[in-house]
Amino acid sequence: MKLLSMLTATAVAISMLAPVIASGPLIMGYYPSWKKQYMDKVDFSKYTHVNMAFAIPTASGTFSFDGDWFLPQVVKDMHANGTKVLVSVGGWTGSNFFSNIVKSSGTRKTMIDSMVAYVKTNDLDGIDIDWEYPGRLGDTCNVFDTKNDTPNFLTFLKELRSAFDSSFGAGKKLITLAVRVQPFDVDGKPSTSVGDFAKVVDYANLMQYDINGGWNNVTGPNAPFNFQKGQGMQVSFVSAIDDWTKAGWPASKLTAGLAFYGRSTIAQEDMTKDAKNQYQAQSQTVPLGDQEDAPWFDACAGTTANSGTWQWKNLRTQGVLTAPTKAASPWVRTWDDTSKTPWLFNPQTKQFISYDDTESLKVKVDYAASKGLAGVMIWSVNMDYNSELVNVARTFKVSSGKSKREPADEDAPASMPPTNFA
Repeated sequence: MKLLSMLTATAVAISMLAPVIASGPLIMGYYPSWKKQYMDKVDFSKYTHVNMAFAIPTASGTFSFDGDWFLPQVVKDMHANGTKVLVSVGGWTGSNFFSNIVKSSGTRKTMIDSMVAYVKTNDLDGIDIDWEYPGRLGDTCNVFDTKNDTPNFLTFLKELRSAFDSSFGAGKKLITLAVRVQPFDVDGKPSTSVGDFAKVVDYANLMQYDINGGWNNVTGPNAPFNFQKGQGMQVSFVSAIDDWTKAGWPASKLTAGLAFYGRSTIAQEDMTKDAKNQYQAQSQTVPLGDQEDAPWFDACAGTTANSGTWQWKNLRTQGVLTAPTKAASPWVRTWDDTSKTPWLFNPQTKQFISYDDTESLKVKVDYAASKGLAGVMIWSVNMDYNSELVNVARTFKVSSGKSKREPADEDAPASMPPTNFA
């Protein structure tokens, strides 16, 4: 009996130290605080994790979140559904000070103390960090250090993990990262070794979108499954998974990024005359996107521009798509077999839209599952229409067998094309 008691005690101790392993795929969605008015139409029971975006760091290492006033109710409601809630720190315009914060032990401690206190005060399940991007410029205002950002970031994350474990118990709180399609830069090149990061981070969420857009000279896919050699940016959904896993990040600690939106530009010619060519000359002036788009001022660059984004819900409700894979006239839908994405063109306005739909997302979801990823990450939850896209995400099958979070029959899309990754 004494030996049995010792073994039992040992088992309990080990279980307390072991990280929590999800029983099914992660469906991790970002909740932009500035879109709160649209959230009443989101079925959050379909998400396992929600990242509240964004808390903005200051130069001193503290941070603030403009959703403080409604965060307690969101956490309460999410937890009632069994959904974990994290706050995401950073973002495109919120990464200005990360480089200087992580290089100093004093500001690292200030940020870590702030994160511990914020998690405790708001009953959060962890912190997501969206630093865009260690070792390179990102937004125009960002401070960056090509040599030291990545090693300093690792030091910070190790200290954050230690603080979380000592404050809440080993492995009790999550640390996740939003990361670009290639590993963190060191001396101007993607790192070839990121395994030490994965030892202290629970999941890295791959941002496998915003790959081509109005910043290019030619039209191209926002989120290609594969890139076309010699056309557009030479990165893709597939290459991102390959590059991160080859650099030592376990696939089981990655989530695949899904865009619930598309990007529009203006082509210089009628693209339907060369309908098999997704890469055609475009204007450098980005048009207005959907009804929620508007000119926005970039304080860093000192410029005002449209984003050109079309959210899935507005593609479905503003007379562009009459069904998930059917365009409304005069729009013409074309499928590109290399990028495995659809694109839309309006011959009257010469407007081009690259986006993802139920067909293209199914290709990505199935591939990510086949590579052993943990699940998917979605930007962003407010952009869906009647759960059409998140239902595709929920068809993800974990590699170890049938998912315990497999959606009910009514969740699944009516029909899906077969996929073959041989």
